Amino acid sequence: MNTTTLSTPAIDTPDDLQAAATQWLKSFESRLQLGDVDRLATLFATECHHRDILAFSWTLRPAAGARAIAEFLTSAQTKVQAKNFILAKDRTAPRKVRRLGIEVIEAIFKFETAVGRGHGVVRLLASHPDQAWVLLTTLDELKGHEEQIGSNRPSGDAYSRNFGGTNWLDQRTTERAFEDRDPVVLVVGGGQNGLSVAARLKRLKIDTLVVDKYPRIGDNWRVRYHSLALHNQVHVNDLPYMPFPPTYPKYVPKDMLGNWLEMYAEAMELNCWPGTELIKGSFDSSTKRWTVILKRADGSERVMHPRHVIFSNGTSGIARVPDLPGLKDFAGDKFHSHGFKSGVAWRGKKALVLGTGNSGHDIAQDLYSNGVETSIIQRGSTTVVSIDPSAKLNYALYEEGPPVADCDLLATATTYPLLIRAYQASAKRMIELDKDLIAALKARGFKYDLGEDETGHQMKYRRRGGGYYLNAGCSDLIIDHKIGLLQYDDIEKFVPEGALMKDGTIQKADLLVLATGYYSQQEVVRRLMGDEVADRVGQVWGIGANGELANMWTRTPQEGLWFMGGALAQARIYSKYVALQIKAIELGLM
Repeated sequence: MNTTTLSTPAIDTPDDLQAAATQWLKSFESRLQLGDVDRLATLFATECHHRDILAFSWTLRPAAGARAIAEFLTSAQTKVQAKNFILAKDRTAPRKVRRLGIEVIEAIFKFETAVGRGHGVVRLLASHPDQAWVLLTTLDELKGHEEQIGSNRPSGDAYSRNFGGTNWLDQRTTERAFEDRDPVVLVVGGGQNGLSVAARLKRLKIDTLVVDKYPRIGDNWRVRYHSLALHNQVHVNDLPYMPFPPTYPKYVPKDMLGNWLEMYAEAMELNCWPGTELIKGSFDSSTKRWTVILKRADGSERVMHPRHVIFSNGTSGIARVPDLPGLKDFAGDKFHSHGFKSGVAWRGKKALVLGTGNSGHDIAQDLYSNGVETSIIQRGSTTVVSIDPSAKLNYALYEEGPPVADCDLLATATTYPLLIRAYQASAKRMIELDKDLIAALKARGFKYDLGEDETGHQMKYRRRGGGYYLNAGCSDLIIDHKIGLLQYDDIEKFVPEGALMKDGTIQKADLLVLATGYYSQQEVVRRLMGDEVADRVGQVWGIGANGELANMWTRTPQEGLWFMGGALAQARIYSKYVALQIKAIELGLM
């Protein structure tokens, strides 16, 4: 940081905060437009971070260090022509806050580029308000191609009181059938990610079809185990354009969410084909189109030629069943957690659940609650966090008061190095809050860890999509010996009666549930589109070389292939940027 010994007058009043942010933006724009790398670099602190989302790079691009940031921005500026950097008057006003223990002046601003308009966040050091610690620049819309929302919404003249012609329902039926055309975009998966990006594309007038293998939209949640509910609170989970009603519970049950997704698809006028699977796809580099084969609910097949395919079936898609010694010999009921609904059919019997992630714990608790004698088998150490208060810490920003849209922008400003520090800080606080729970689990023989760099469950989610449990009560049942705990290392092999332990005893079971996770999206691509495409794409999800999630929400090495994954909040935030990239490609801007 700047080491000058001169004292800086306190900047505390709203007018002072606004003036400081305005002055920095004015200096930033002037030096950016002059292409003055040296002087632009002086506007950043010694430790500084920039994240650009489309505005200067047409991708998700993090950077660190004043010189590197200044060089990138000035180089891109020759084409981007960014200007009119001013405070966004309709957003949260500049305020003084602490982020990662650093007092900053945090401000939301807006700006223009040659092709669009955007918003950003700047965090100035409160002690040196002429220096930025964090800068975010994002593209929100393309000039002349703004979203059809609000005052820009469609007039409806094409079907309003169209006497003698087609009405709205007639037109929707025709649009949804795709009898005379192919979609520009095919979205594979009708969960929160697929519907969110389809809604964004619809508002940008990109013809889009969503296919989902289940009979109804929302079934991807309905078919899951009976007791499932979201683990984070409802206000964080709104979808684009349409927040949950204020009457909804804090933790939305899975069937309620499934019904909401179905209603959302109808309200957003999305073209959805439930009961439809993508069974094969290939890309023609000469026509820049995919050839995809879709299997419909009636068994018929339809061949289509979209320009873009978006996989939005989560961070993974195919159940992983490990090849464990004796597993094939087990004579009882056996299936992957993906197929588990309820434990009621095994009342009075015995069950083993292999896996100590969220699904494993929740299924074990469901079985126990239905009168099944249940033991959970732990294969590796697990991060356990209380839902309240600990897990809520990661959403503290959304409790500060700003609207969800502003919180989304503020949260998006965080780059990987800062994310690590943030999660380390919150994990440290979590283990303080959960110390009694953790101690009791360890005393019971449960293997606990806080992640490879003590970043807790959130980085486990980003790195591998699992390895943690948000305690909805199963940990307490394990501690109280109401649910048994076995370590996989103590099992010799599975046998027809259950699990043969290394001490010679047999843990008998009538049911074995394999809560063993899923293959990555790369494997899904491999099975549907072949080795060449899968190898070209490479890693999907997990941390990429630049600290962003690998091949997620941005162009991949395979032209025309995209991935949407993550929780509802990530679907809301990043669906906008995927839709904007596709629109820009269709307009020839990228």
